[in-house]
Amino acid sequence: MDKTFQPANIETRWYQHWEAAGYFKPQGGDKAFSIMIPPPNVTGSLHMGHGFQESIMDALIRYHRMCGDNTLWQVGTDHAGIATQMLVERQLEASGSSRHELGREAFIEKVWEWKRESGGTITRQLRRLGASLDWSRERFTMDAGLSHAVQEVFIRLYREGLIYRGQRLVNWDPALHTAISDLEVMAEEEPGQLWHFRYPLVGDTGHVIVATTRPETMLGDTAVAVHPDDERYRHLIGRLVELPLTGRQIPVIADDYVDPEFGTGCVKITPAHDFNDYEMGKRHNLQMINILDQNAVINDNAPADYRGLDRFVARERVVADLQALGLLDKVADHTLKVPRGDRSGVVIEPWLTEQWYVDARKLAGPAIAAVENGAVEFVPKQWENTYFAWMRDIQDWCISRQLWWGHRIPAWYDEAGNIYVGASEADVRRDHQLDAGVTLRQDEDVLDTWFSSALWTFSTQGWPQQTQDLKLFHPSSVLVTGFDIIFFWVARMIMMTLHFMDEVPFHKVYVHGLVRDAEGQKMSKSKGNVLDPIDLIDGIDLESLVGKRTAGLMQPQLARKIEQATRRQFPDGIESYGTDALRFTFYSLASTGRDIRFDIGRIEGHRNFCNKIWNAARYVLMNCEQQDCGSDDSLPVTLSLADRWIQSRLQQTALEVEHAITQFRFDHATQALYEFIWNEYCDWYLELSKPVLWDDQASAEALRGTRRTLIRVLETWLRLLHPFMPFITEEIWQRAAPLAGKSGPTIMLQPYPHSEDKAIDSAANADIEWLKSIIVGVRNIRGEMNIAPGRLLSLLCRNGSDSDAGRLRDNASYLKKLARLERIDWLKADEEAPVAATALVGELEILVPMAGLIDKDQELARLNREIGKLENELARLEKKLGNSAFVDKAPAEVVAKERDKLQSQQHALGKLRGQAEHIARL
Repeated sequence: MDKTFQPANIETRWYQHWEAAGYFKPQGGDKAFSIMIPPPNVTGSLHMGHGFQESIMDALIRYHRMCGDNTLWQVGTDHAGIATQMLVERQLEASGSSRHELGREAFIEKVWEWKRESGGTITRQLRRLGASLDWSRERFTMDAGLSHAVQEVFIRLYREGLIYRGQRLVNWDPALHTAISDLEVMAEEEPGQLWHFRYPLVGDTGHVIVATTRPETMLGDTAVAVHPDDERYRHLIGRLVELPLTGRQIPVIADDYVDPEFGTGCVKITPAHDFNDYEMGKRHNLQMINILDQNAVINDNAPADYRGLDRFVARERVVADLQALGLLDKVADHTLKVPRGDRSGVVIEPWLTEQWYVDARKLAGPAIAAVENGAVEFVPKQWENTYFAWMRDIQDWCISRQLWWGHRIPAWYDEAGNIYVGASEADVRRDHQLDAGVTLRQDEDVLDTWFSSALWTFSTQGWPQQTQDLKLFHPSSVLVTGFDIIFFWVARMIMMTLHFMDEVPFHKVYVHGLVRDAEGQKMSKSKGNVLDPIDLIDGIDLESLVGKRTAGLMQPQLARKIEQATRRQFPDGIESYGTDALRFTFYSLASTGRDIRFDIGRIEGHRNFCNKIWNAARYVLMNCEQQDCGSDDSLPVTLSLADRWIQSRLQQTALEVEHAITQFRFDHATQALYEFIWNEYCDWYLELSKPVLWDDQASAEALRGTRRTLIRVLETWLRLLHPFMPFITEEIWQRAAPLAGKSGPTIMLQPYPHSEDKAIDSAANADIEWLKSIIVGVRNIRGEMNIAPGRLLSLLCRNGSDSDAGRLRDNASYLKKLARLERIDWLKADEEAPVAATALVGELEILVPMAGLIDKDQELARLNREIGKLENELARLEKKLGNSAFVDKAPAEVVAKERDKLQSQQHALGKLRGQAEHIARL
């Protein structure tokens, strides 16, 4: 083995070997285990959320593969209608063309061309992450098989009366000219204004005052609403008011939805341009007046003075005209949530338009029951409440999008506007007996991307054909997903799969949190806090990192701010940490919380863990290669206390890890592995093995027993660790397995270690814990008294039990070697103890005589000098952090670092003072 662990030297080599050998394919077995990957966008690249989620799935897949299950991890990508169309349109614009210039068919071919040439970025990155997906089964939501399934589902739902075309309010993107889903709308707080307008009462000199953040929409008002219990306005309910600028009269209505505390408690109702107003309009049978066209420009339904004006220009005109009429009461600053399209960045308009819908209420009933009766189980369970809340208040699902890229809706219209649904125009003509004289045109819209994704678990396995794969791998075993798409994807998959397969799509839904930065902020390009998993794996220099973080930012001031923050945070760029360290960090963060705070310090610690593993393996191999490691079970072996203890702890760890995996507590699994491998195997057992291995008088049986334990325990914990750290475990296992009596082409297909309580040696555990306490006690005395690590000490014991005496006698050789002791003696009951530093191990008191070890006065002088330095540094830090100019103006991360430094120095000062007091008492 190389002297140092170099992940770049092994990762690509092993992954290519695994994929070429076909190890990722189902391997047979009586029990099937399957996961359908949440299909990433074909335009996308791996981000931290992907990295976290794919790592979780890969650990589950590798674990079940090693358990002997017939394991399938189905891979595929989503065609990402809006994102892909935007990307190709930008390429066309850069070349001086447009999709409209090309025409629909030529544009679609351009998209396919892009997909063939550039659409594989994220799948290449998934390989870098070590994801053991069955690439031979890769699917795409626009491939022929899935397209057929999508078409079949649409036709069946339409014929069953569960899909219809109707006019409802949608999220409309005026830049992209399409309806979008709620998930594609970003609502963030922005500074705005709240305008108060007077609406005159009809037949009276009075008026009502309404407050609005969108004055231009008043041109489409059809009512003014008050709360029915609001004493201020109860007498006005049923009256009419003049709607300024329009010449129309509208009623005052009462509705419980109105908040009397907002604004004046009197609100304008524009059913065609506000979702809440739309619902109120339906309740009160109000007219719905759409005053905007697809560009968010005022249309002919508004007064002539405003037609053709952009919505924000119209806003200024409306405010100015109302002010001129004396109807502007006041304007107040107001912070409001502004909905913007996540792709276009423009303000989204609630817009009344004709679209295709799924009657989701009828599909929701069985989907709710599936979770209620336990057919689908959410982990953690509390997410069921979120699911139920959404599903019990579900609205019909808008499934049409005004795009060219996607599954075109299989509906045709004749000149009279009649709708015909079928797989093709020929089918429509045949089924409806339409002759050639009837002109048909196909619907221009495509289906929402979530529509095809909702069929993912069964469409990828060959449905509508009843394939062998459907029988084997459906329902899938578990879905791994973020909580943000429980409704958009999880719920819709359950609804669709139950309807078409009469079974659930998956048995469990593991819902994880969202990856944020170390301060808990959402990672976004505009915040300059995005981390790329591949950069963490390979490393990236500072200039390249700055370039990536500022690329595409339109505001120079923001780009400079992000550049400065990046240079402060990563003055030397980002180091290479390797895939295994990154994956292990993800697992360590996989708790049950909503937010996952990713601190780069954690990955540094896990890179050190990889180095620890590598060095431990080198030590074991150097002591076991070309040696008798007990592979011949007929030869006698003698197991030391340390051998029995580490085997027992291995059994306990295997139990803990397996239990944690079955409970989806990957943080607990990796914590158990980390503690066992680093603290117990590397730090303690390897040291405890040395007294045997380095003893010239050790018997062949004892040497054989220790070497066998060293290599077999190593080989076993490599298999325990493999689902979490696939590369380093494969590399070491290939060398360790033959010495441990194991054979096989890859660790991936080796059995996962299972354990039982009866294999745990409680006596050995207790004895070693006692031994460790003695050694730690002596080491602590060395540290506190500043005694050189190599200096031999005398140890005195008193007040111990017979059990302590027996343990001392049996383990004297361990103690002398590991605690660097010259001799161990018991003090008699009436014997006076010398001046000594002490520690307690249960009732046993251990003493290290100080005579000749330290000069008390000299050591106190040294400690007092150190205390003085720390007191000066603390005074400086306290003054700095007490300065409001520094705290208010310095970057948050700089202030936080200074506060951490203060806390660390306070801890160090307390420790030094404690040492000085202890020495003064000697």
